[in-house]
Amino acid sequence: MRAPVELFLASSNRGKLREFRALAKTSQSPLISIEIALLPDFDTLPAFEESAPTFAENAAGKALHYSRLREDLVLADDSGLVVPALGGAPGVHSARYAGADAPNSQRIEKLLAEMGEKTGEARAAHFMCAIALARNGRALAVVTDRVDGELLESPRGTGGFGYDPVFYFLALKKTFSELTAAEKNQHSHRGKAFRKLLAALSSML
Repeated sequence: MRAPVELFLASSNRGKLREFRALAKTSQSPLISIEIALLPDFDTLPAFEESAPTFAENAAGKALHYSRLREDLVLADDSGLVVPALGGAPGVHSARYAGADAPNSQRIEKLLAEMGEKTGEARAAHFMCAIALARNGRALAVVTDRVDGELLESPRGTGGFGYDPVFYFLALKKTFSELTAAEKNQHSHRGKAFRKLLAALSSML
């Protein structure tokens, strides 16, 4: 195997870094090894405003923006929950659904209030993830994937983050908060998108 390929995550979120590192560890290809680190001095760099209407545009824009500031392979992602019965909300505003600094509990509370007494197919939802890779202001890959489920009426489980406690994954009959780390990496939108990215990157080298 050749020397590991180092990717720099356009984020200061160490929780997201741990998740990507776990994905890299469990998704390694015999042709390529990946190492992921946070982009150095991320918080001191000019910020990118994630204002595009789609996850893919936000991920690509972020990767391109930060790749112009560093001589590295830059990885960026955008993800969120999509509820068709709410017109696609929270969508790209998932992290800011109840305000920029609102905790997960408030976002879930607002979501469940918006769902009201909807039942059956009206409670269908899916998580979307877009991941982009860029270098020197040039996009090398943009991939997306999703996982389907439905929204419960109240939270269940203690793991995960965001909307995981109310996102019920039918295939395993658990919320995302009840999944083990291995189960989540295998089935999650981010895990599926990351494996697509790894395949794309393998074909470039």
